[in-house]
Amino acid sequence: MFANVLIVCHANVCRSPAAEMLFKARQAAQASSVPIAFHSAGIRAMNGHGMDPVMRRLLAERGVASGSHHSRRLDRQLVRSADLVLVSERAQVSEVEALDPASRGKVFPLGKWDDLPDVADPHGGEESAYRESLVLIEHLVMGWLKKIC
Repeated sequence: MFANVLIVCHANVCRSPAAEMLFKARQAAQASSVPIAFHSAGIRAMNGHGMDPVMRRLLAERGVASGSHHSRRLDRQLVRSADLVLVSERAQVSEVEALDPASRGKVFPLGKWDDLPDVADPHGGEESAYRESLVLIEHLVMGWLKKIC
């Protein structure tokens, strides 16, 4: 069973916090008997940045509160404390494993169950790219929840 799940992307301002908030909201809606803590971080994040405002607004449209998210840089302790690490891009699996070689076997792409290699980073792009990314992230989150809850 998983008690602590970490979601990782590049800067921790768009994809990983969106997935974190969706995991929290959808898990609460499922009334799972075993609560799971969801957190996020970025491989190259700068600590303290707020969530991308477009993604924050799109989450709000779905009724998902994004709270007062502040980005944080991924470190070995975050990886070690997680039971499961989900990354936005396949290449990030090896980056996480390089940071903590003991993490091998617990790091997977968000798109693992759909055989999707990457969740495209919409940051700084058109709103349509954000919407596409968020729809995909929500789909992948729901797939993971079915597996881990």
